[in-house]
Amino acid sequence: MKNGAKDLPAVVQIRDVTKTYTEGGVTRTILDQVNLDVHEGEFFVLLGKSGSGKSTLLNLVSGIDLVDTGGIRIHDTEITRLNDRQLTLFRRDHIGFVFQFFNLIPTLTVLENVMLPLELSGQFERARKRGTALLERVGLANRTTAYPDRLSGGEQQRVAIARALVCDPALVLADEQLAIWMKIQGNAFSNCC
Repeated sequence: MKNGAKDLPAVVQIRDVTKTYTEGGVTRTILDQVNLDVHEGEFFVLLGKSGSGKSTLLNLVSGIDLVDTGGIRIHDTEITRLNDRQLTLFRRDHIGFVFQFFNLIPTLTVLENVMLPLELSGQFERARKRGTALLERVGLANRTTAYPDRLSGGEQQRVAIARALVCDPALVLADEQLAIWMKIQGNAFSNCC
């Protein structure tokens, strides 16, 4: 693929990743020796039946959960070798994650929810500017002082997208429903980044 995403470096490299869960004395293999490369500029969608391991893989790539065996590299960092503190900081600085249920903090306004990741890294001035710009991009410039419970589901989703993008992450992870929304929104979403 000349001049395509495959010619660019891999942002994510997953090598021989296995993940199991044990419940009630029964061990179930969720992922078995998964190998995958996602290249810079690629829009990658992972589809599958409920319970097929999609969320598990996203949680492993984001460092929310740990692999049983194998490795995951994001750019030049082998995240499976990071300790808890290093992993938390790496996730904060390099990964944007839009959760299935958005996880907006109900006591914070829309703008405060979006600004939070940058504020946690001490970038207060940049947080307000970037948060305001992203909310404008996702069509919520007029809702910055609203609280999450005053938003529709679609508006909450857009707040979650803006929050995921606020740190200019190298990688954005989202569920498949969000991927469909981003595909539909196309230009508006890609211009946010």
